[in-house]
Amino acid sequence: MFELVFVLVFLAILVMTGVTALTVTLAIAGSFLVMVMLGMIGVMLQLLPYVLAFLIAIWIYKRFVAQSN
Repeated sequence: MFELVFVLVFLAILVMTGVTALTVTLAIAGSFLVMVMLGMIGVMLQLLPYVLAFLIAIWIYKRFVAQSN
């Protein structure tokens, strides 16, 4: 799926800018940046359950354990 997104972004940039050596380089860089952003979003979504569990544990600790001390 990511490969398809890379190719579509690459082709869209080339269509918008034309085909020269500079614009091919820019298209590759732009496609790479889009892929990096999608990868970061994917990692964030994978780590979300752990972050939520950690936040709930902190809330429980502050609400019940820290008050009894």
